[in-house]
Amino acid sequence: MKLTIPDAFGRASPARAPRHGAVRFILRLWRKSSIAGLAVYVLALGALLGLASADWATSGGYPFGGVQVGSWTAWPRAGAANADPYTRAVNARRGEIPLAVGEGLLLTAAVDDSGQALDATCTYRIGGATPPARAWTVTVAGRGPREPGRAPLREGFTSTEVLRAADGRFAIMLAPDVQPGNWLPSPRASGPVRLALRLYDTPVAASVGALDRNSVPAITRLGCAP
Repeated sequence: MKLTIPDAFGRASPARAPRHGAVRFILRLWRKSSIAGLAVYVLALGALLGLASADWATSGGYPFGGVQVGSWTAWPRAGAANADPYTRAVNARRGEIPLAVGEGLLLTAAVDDSGQALDATCTYRIGGATPPARAWTVTVAGRGPREPGRAPLREGFTSTEVLRAADGRFAIMLAPDVQPGNWLPSPRASGPVRLALRLYDTPVAASVGALDRNSVPAITRLGCAP
């Protein structure tokens, strides 16, 4: 049975169904706004993840191009003109001018000879032999800002100032407490430590394959604070 509604003159006329155009328009507008909001969210999330990954990749050492030599890692391409973008980003973030190819070679170490991570609470002996080079330095890398109220500490040794034994070999003690001889203070009270060995005017810069475990300083853990 059809529903009828009287008009102004009392005549019956069939009822008309309400129009749904406005509802469909609102739904369509809501869908478009949802898609636009989702697109903005995806772009924002991608930018955030990109920035976070770039910060992580450049906050430590070089991510690519390392050659393992015992507990040390050599970086023959760190100062190359065609270095990868991440390497250039690390150099820019550190504000350093790396050794160019042919000028020298950079080696870093974050573990000792047993493969354990270097710890600021432990004492290490760094020494033995070094590859042939006109000069070299051993420094603590990534020391960070000096703690307020703490006196300035030595950050490394050069080949001209390090104390040597009668046979020409040397031993540098990396430790939190004062040590006799060549003492290199730990950079902080606790946490990881990274060392940098820089060789200047060395023939091995052109052929890293000539390096072996016996031609780089050994890193031996002697003990750790309880």
